[in-house]
Amino acid sequence: MIPYKHEPFTDFSVEKNKQDYLDALKKVEAELGGDFPLIIGGERITTEEKIESYNPADKSQLIGRVSKASQELAEKAMQEAEKAFKTWKKVKPEIRADVLFKAAAIIRRRKHEFSAILTKEAGKPWNEADADTAEAIDFLEYYGRQMLSMKDGRPVESRPGEYNRYDYIPLGIGIVISPWNFPFAIMAGTTVAAVVTGNTVLLKPASTTPVVAYKFIEVLEEAGLPAGVVNFVPGSGAEVGDYLVDHPKTRFISFTGSRDVGLRINERASVLNKGQVWIKRVIAEMGGKDTIVVDKEADLELAAQSIVKSAFGFSGQKCSACSRVVIVKDVYDQVVERVTELTKELKVGNPVDPTNFMATVIDQNAFNKITEYIEIGKKEGRLVAGGTADDSVGYFVQPTVFVDVDPSARIMKEEIFGPVVAIAKADTFEEAIDIANDTEYGLTGAVITKNRENLEYAREEFHVGNLYFNRGCTGAIVGYQPFGGFNMSGTDSKAGGPDYLTLHMQAKTTSEML
Repeated sequence: MIPYKHEPFTDFSVEKNKQDYLDALKKVEAELGGDFPLIIGGERITTEEKIESYNPADKSQLIGRVSKASQELAEKAMQEAEKAFKTWKKVKPEIRADVLFKAAAIIRRRKHEFSAILTKEAGKPWNEADADTAEAIDFLEYYGRQMLSMKDGRPVESRPGEYNRYDYIPLGIGIVISPWNFPFAIMAGTTVAAVVTGNTVLLKPASTTPVVAYKFIEVLEEAGLPAGVVNFVPGSGAEVGDYLVDHPKTRFISFTGSRDVGLRINERASVLNKGQVWIKRVIAEMGGKDTIVVDKEADLELAAQSIVKSAFGFSGQKCSACSRVVIVKDVYDQVVERVTELTKELKVGNPVDPTNFMATVIDQNAFNKITEYIEIGKKEGRLVAGGTADDSVGYFVQPTVFVDVDPSARIMKEEIFGPVVAIAKADTFEEAIDIANDTEYGLTGAVITKNRENLEYAREEFHVGNLYFNRGCTGAIVGYQPFGGFNMSGTDSKAGGPDYLTLHMQAKTTSEML
């Protein structure tokens, strides 16, 4: 593979970088409140019904109005995608990869502008927004290179008088349903993985963050992507999402979101619809209930720092966020005390201010759910930090820590998806791993220990797709830590990894007698 190096994060302690970001915020603010059409077969289509995207940190501030697709328009998009597939699948992989490389270059030049949109539309603090944009660039660069390494198929054996080939061909039309928590990186990554492998796409972004998705489609157009290869069809899950998942021409669904929606998509995709001639493929990245385990032989400051950053980065709204901690009893009190101190030091506020470590949660529904879990937590554990929330201006929830929680408590078992962490005690390291595994999810986990035997024990026994030693459990980098989880966390599709593109293709063996 052509050498790949991930996009560096911006150092905002450098005055010029800070000023550039402030300038980008001003530019984005000046353009707020615009109208954005659907894009179907390259045509801009405006509908009367709109999805309105608001700033979660200032809920009176309209980010933009995005036209809303109907079933009729979804059908039109399906037909355009089918038409485009006939030519796009025949375009050389090198040319498809070049579109990704060009798009990456465009985004790199406008990096802070895209990050500023994420700050406004998703409530992302500067560092989180910058990492999201960097990851989008990484996906474009990495998948472009991956395609170049796979374009000639894989070697298989031939015999005298016989020549055999093993080639990859595209699947067809894919439905990409992307999430709001990484509204640029995951939306871009799932879309271009489908595109670079020769498929065509109907993109249905999250209804809370559609503007950044529209801006990305503009970049793909500028990079030379032909009309109809990606069709932008934001709309209601019940109306448009179900229709597209059920459609007989849908070949695969690439979904990132909650467990319940993922299971529903998987179930619907398994039904044979009239005119359908394949088993639909589902690529699903779902929820997590991620645990950091702290051993008695651990760097306790590292443990506390890792817990706080992993639990409260982007308000705990990462599927990889630390929402449970299990600490071996010998060091339990020291770690709890330091986590409490560090949590109380965190500054919470509008993400346009770079001094705020944490900002808002995404919307009213999330705010209501998280605050309900905080009330449950008050009955299940001892509250040592946070526990308050205010939705008068934006959806702000204070970083919240519950300790002395029973491993079977609801806040230890259920995905909250907010800035709430539950801490439990274990007698031994082995018991701590057992508690960590006692969940239906299996996405990320971390172990803080200096004990090599315990690290190796965790490597074998801690059942998660992404396991980290002596660091936090968030922050997988494309090409370095391929990302995807076990059990109810999804299909372990390993985004940003060496196998990911194969999920969007099918292998064809040809054998010729010479």
